[in-house]
Amino acid sequence: MKFAVRLIKNAFHPLKVPEGVNLKQNQMIIVRTDRGEEALSVFIVNSEIMAQWQKFKPEALCVVRVMNDKDLEVYNEQKELEVRALLKCREFAKARKLVMSLTRASYTFDRRKITFYYTAPERVDFRELLKDLTAEFRHVRIDLRHIGVRDETALLQGHGLCGQKYCCCTFLKKFDFVSTKLAKDQNIPLTSGKITGACGRLLCCLNYEYSNYIEIAKMLPPVGSGIMTPDGVAKVASICFLQQKVCAKLEDGKIKQYSKDDIEMLDQEVNIEIEHNGEILNYSESDENIDIKNLDNDKNSSTGNI
Repeated sequence: MKFAVRLIKNAFHPLKVPEGVNLKQNQMIIVRTDRGEEALSVFIVNSEIMAQWQKFKPEALCVVRVMNDKDLEVYNEQKELEVRALLKCREFAKARKLVMSLTRASYTFDRRKITFYYTAPERVDFRELLKDLTAEFRHVRIDLRHIGVRDETALLQGHGLCGQKYCCCTFLKKFDFVSTKLAKDQNIPLTSGKITGACGRLLCCLNYEYSNYIEIAKMLPPVGSGIMTPDGVAKVASICFLQQKVCAKLEDGKIKQYSKDDIEMLDQEVNIEIEHNGEILNYSESDENIDIKNLDNDKNSSTGNI
């Protein structure tokens, strides 16, 4: 049976288990990482994760020991200290008038190092802040780490519109480029509540089914093209991708829906005007009531620095 642990965010690593050590699901153990000794929860690896290991070959971590009752007490105290440290760091940053948002403080189990994660719209000169922290947390290595808003959401965790845990704090390892074009091509209303996540950026899942929409679009006539329907000549007003149908406007002004098997493409231009109304999902930038620039990816959305 194989075991692994998840580090901060969603990076999982297999374990090097010493002989004679028996591990169980959700058991707390201490492992040695690049940051030092850390307390983490064990989980059993299924066959799918084992297959992924063969592709990515994540670094195996050494098990120091299984946590005993005393270790668990220290761990619980550490969680309280992290909250206090975060509040103190926020206090220092506010006093220095630094434009930064502190997200999380994380101690190593041996308390030799503490990492503060923060977001900021621009580069922050935190040299004076570092002096304050060094004076406050003596004999502890201080690490101030800038992260993006997507990374911040991955750290804080939560549930999305779908009711599932955020992709960024479960299986998603790399943030792909996301643009409003993905939402437009999938006929999703460009309203903030529909296409943005807790990070304030476009939903990562807009990418997941986009390739299917592209394949379906290849089988259907584009918007604005002329077609022959059972009811006569018409012009395509919008496309219903999931149903593989088109909404077309006839010469008498009526709009009807047709399956792709019931229509034929026309080479000549069809003199029918298409009106963009609420029944036809065809969005342009003039229709949007949100600032597109704030939704599209920017260089600070994700740093991968966690």
